[in-house]
This record gives sequence, C-alpha cells and structure tokens, in this order.
Amino acid sequence: MAFLKFNKSELVNLAYSLKREILSANKTGAYCNTSIVTCNTRRYHGLLAVTLDRFGGDRFLLLSDVDETLIVNGKQFNLGIHCYGDVYEPRGHKYVVDFSADPVPQITCKVGEILFRKSIVLAPDRDQVLVKYEILESPAPVTLQLRPYLAFRNIHDLTHENPQANMAGTEIPGGMTFRLYTEFPDLHLQLSDAKAKFTASPYWNYNITYSDEYRRGFDCREDLVVPGWFEVRMKAGDALVLSASLQQEEASALKRRFTSCVKAAGEITSFHDQLCRCADTLITNHNGRRKINAGLSWLYTGLLRETLLALPGLTLHGLKDPGQFEEILDNLIADNQERFFRRTTQVEAPLLLAGVLQQYIDYGADEKKVWKKYGATVRGVVESYLPGVRAEVSMQPNGLLWAQMDGVALSWMNAYIDGRAVTERAGYQVETNAFWYNSVCFAMEMAAKYDGADGAAFAAKWTPVRDLIRSNYQRTFWNPARGCLADYVDNSGQVMDIRPNQIYALDVKYSPVDEELAPSILRVIDNELVTARGLRTLSPRDARYQAVYEGAQRERDLAYHGGSTRPFLLRPYVAVSLRIKGASFLKRAEWLTEGFYADLGKHGVGAFSELYDGDPPHEPHGAISSALCTAALLSVEYMLDQYKED
Repeated sequence: MAFLKFNKSELVNLAYSLKREILSANKTGAYCNTSIVTCNTRRYHGLLAVTLDRFGGDRFLLLSDVDETLIVNGKQFNLGIHCYGDVYEPRGHKYVVDFSADPVPQITCKVGEILFRKSIVLAPDRDQVLVKYEILESPAPVTLQLRPYLAFRNIHDLTHENPQANMAGTEIPGGMTFRLYTEFPDLHLQLSDAKAKFTASPYWNYNITYSDEYRRGFDCREDLVVPGWFEVRMKAGDALVLSASLQQEEASALKRRFTSCVKAAGEITSFHDQLCRCADTLITNHNGRRKINAGLSWLYTGLLRETLLALPGLTLHGLKDPGQFEEILDNLIADNQERFFRRTTQVEAPLLLAGVLQQYIDYGADEKKVWKKYGATVRGVVESYLPGVRAEVSMQPNGLLWAQMDGVALSWMNAYIDGRAVTERAGYQVETNAFWYNSVCFAMEMAAKYDGADGAAFAAKWTPVRDLIRSNYQRTFWNPARGCLADYVDNSGQVMDIRPNQIYALDVKYSPVDEELAPSILRVIDNELVTARGLRTLSPRDARYQAVYEGAQRERDLAYHGGSTRPFLLRPYVAVSLRIKGASFLKRAEWLTEGFYADLGKHGVGAFSELYDGDPPHEPHGAISSALCTAALLSVEYMLDQYKED
C-alpha cells in the first residue's frame, strides 16, 4: 500500500506510534492486532486471537506478544516493548527506523550496524500467524532469541497469575506446544530453522499495562506467561519464520507458507482495492457459515442491525458478489428468528430488511425471485408490529409505532451510563416509523404482484394501515418553525433534538414525507450535522454536545451519540443529496469521502474507523475497522459511479 504514508522520524515517538495499529483478520474468525511498534495498548491486542466454538464462538487471545533479543559479541539488545504503569521496558521502539504495510506489516530496526526486519502475516485460511525475521545487514553472526508471551483468555478479559496455568510445554518437530489450561486447544509454536533450540524457563511477567484501557478508566493490568525462549544463530542474509498455529505445521515448509500467505494478500493499487480488502476481512466463514463482523477487533459477529446496514455495501457494491449477499442474509435470518418476529431491543432493525432487499433489487436482482425467497420473512416482520405481539414496540391507532421499555434504549442510540440509557428516545421514533412505512409499502407492493389471491388479500388488509401511517407521520414529526423533523415524539410532544435520524425519512424508497419538505430538512442537516467525516449524532448548538470522544467511559458514552460523527450515515445522506441537489452535489460527495483515505495511516492502518470526533480535526475512534463505515464508503462510491454513468 504505497499510498499509506508514515512519518519515519516519528516512529520512535510513542505518542505517534502507539496510536497506529496493525490489524489483520481472516475467514476463520482469527485476528492479529497490535501497534506498529508491537507494543500492546489494548486488552484486545495480540498476535493471535481465535474463535473457539467450545466457548460459544467467542474469540480468545492465545499469543499476546513475542519479544526479540539480538545478541552480538556478547551484548544483548532487546527489541521488545511493554508498558508497566508509567514505564516502558524494554524500550525496543528506540531501534525502529522504518515501518511499511505493503503488502504486509514490516518493522525495520537498526541496532548499531545490524539491520533487522520482522514481517507479520495472518494466514487467510486457518488459525495461524507467521512472523518472518530477517538479518538484512550485520558485520558479525547474531544470536536471535524469541520469548513468547502467552495469554489463553477471552479477548474482553484480563488474566493474572494462577496455579491452574500449566506453564510446561511439549516438544514437537521444529518447536513446542503449549496449553495453559486443559479446556483450551494446543498452541503450536514452530520455527523454520531445524537448528533452533528452546530453553524452558517459565515465569509470570507481572503487571503489563494497557495504556488505552488505563486512559479509559478500565482494568488495565495483567500477568502473562513466558514459558522460556527459542534461540537460533543467524548471519546477514538469513531469514527465519515463526509460526503460531492451532495445528501442528511442517516446520520445513514455513518459509513457503509465509510467501504464499503474502501472495494471497494481493496487491493494493487504489483506495477502492483497500476498501474491498477491508470488506473481505470483515466477512467471516467460520465453520462454513458466512457472517459479517461488526468491527475489529472487539465488536461481535452476526449482529442483526449492523449486518443489515452493512450487507449491501460490503457484498454488492464492494465485492460484487450476490451469492455472498444471500448466504449472509440467510444465516442472519436463521439466527435471529426471535428478533425478527417476537422481540428485540433494536426495534428498527427488523424493519431494515425491506430496504436491504430493495437495494438488492436495484442492484439487479430479479424481484420476483427475491420476493419468492424472502417475502414470507418480510410479511412476518410487518405482522409482528401489530398490537399484542411485541412488548417493546407496537402499532398505535394512528398507525405509527410507539417504542418504550422503561430504562432501555430501543434504537441504535443505545449507550448506557451506570445502567441508565443516555438516549432512551421512548415514544414515536422518526427513523423507526420511516422504516415501518417503507416496509408496509414494500410488502404490499410485492405481495400484490407475486402472491396471487393471498397477496391481494394482504394488500387489502394493509391499505388502511399504510394510509394511516402516511397521513399521521408528517403531522406527528414535522416542525415548521424549525424546518425539520422531530427526533422522536413522547407524551410531552415533539423532542426537537437535531440528530441525523431524520435523514432516513427522506432516504427510504417509500417516504412518508412530502417531497417539497425535503430541501428544508436537508438544509438543517447540512448546517448542523454534516462534517468532513460523516454526520454528527447531535447538533453542536445543543448544550449536551460533546465535541470529542475521549476520556473515561462516562465521557465517551456521553459523546458516543452526543456529538461524535458516524461515517455510515453518509450513505443515506449522499443518496438524498444526489436526488435533491443533482449533479451540483458530486464534488461535495467526493470531498466527503477523501478524508477517510487521508486517515488510512493512523488508528487502524489501512482500515476505516467506526466514528470520529464531532469537531475538527475529527480524530478517529471506536472499532478500528468498521463494517458500517467500510460499507457506507463502498455504497457512496457505487452511487457516484452510477450517477456519473447515468
């Protein structure tokens, strides 16, 4: 990725390098994530985290780190780096002279006259990470020692010294196997050099501190097992590959394996290529079931709302793969029967299905086949919002949906502080009811076309409901004095928080808002919410506005939906703006995406972040590779290309 730029002189500056993260993920659900100087700053950081079915499909960190020590002429130079409170020791970052991510992360160190490089690649098809060590220059032979740091714990947890840990290993060809706890699988550590030796000297390394967790006010210290060290003699021009894998590898083939994995990574020649690579890594195929990971490295896989929002962008507009679209959607429906048809705290999420299918049809899918396959699900979702089915949300006599569950945030704005919802939004929600109207209209149209007499009866039954929604939506949400829609309406009336949710009332195919009101609504969004990194979640004119997403958990939760910008909202915003403003909006739309490419060299290197600060310079935060952001950028790119062609 030659277009990824780094300030080489700043690499030894921890304030610079610790904010930039290496991230790789594969189809098995494994990932590798650390900073560009391989100092772990989050509990989620590590060289190999894997998905384990035996623990319910959660991800577990097995190999946290590997410290490298160079010994030359009797002198030792430790290239590792760990944080202990306010102290970094050893300080291996001071030797770093270069970092690149093309085609895989490479860190180059200079120790006197020795030039040393390590490259990290995650295997695309198995739970395996490979690290290649090269002595590029050296006037004398070098002894390389490698000390693995073992965790064997859930990625959300921390581990500490305990008597249950089995710190002894078992020798295997080319290395050692470790299993700290009986319920875990074996971790095989193997080297490509048959002359490498392992010296057992197990101990607990205490109080490693994760600075990002400390800064956020979380538990931040843990103890890791160092079982000993591997040692091998090397000279200038030599290369060594270390493999950490859940299966025993052929040690003599590790160099070939590394080369094939690098080749499989493919060449990146454009920002579109990078978007598509991110899209592909966010789709897992664990046990042959494709799902979307909401965000690496700590968000979950297979979430209902996030999957529906990201699905068209990742699979259709990015990868151009309708087969993956349907496979992921089929798995999502199978896994979420309860949420689709009976109850969910994401009240708008099931209603997103109609819009997803509309995008699929617009992409070119045969609408008759689409309806034949998914029509029963759409109709079932619509029926589930009738009175008496769901406790958390129900259609009222005016046709609109009222969502309320005391103390529970029933929309995507679902942050909590001390168990209390920050943005509860109980009542009539502007976006939920827009999705509701669109779903009813879509179901009626398709049923009337393709379901025969039964479809005609369905359409006849729902016509009065559709008309009720249409006649009451605008009068409920429209505020002529403000020139926009209320964010929600509760028992006290309209709540005029200026938030981005109202964009969906204009974006849905069947809009419940008169077209002549759209320019006014869009003008308010333009003036108060649009930034160079997406739409703010709250207007800066609001007294509750939080300009930056920083600080302890409380401060960040207040900013999460209280000012931080969300890139995924660019998809509906650009779609609406193109429709209303036409070709004059093209340059503006292109500008809105350019900043994300400028940010590829920070936060997640080569990845697209979940959210940004509401105020300039709009620093990135949240999940370092977000399915929603990646999908939105792919969809915007697709829309702009289609618009230009038309």
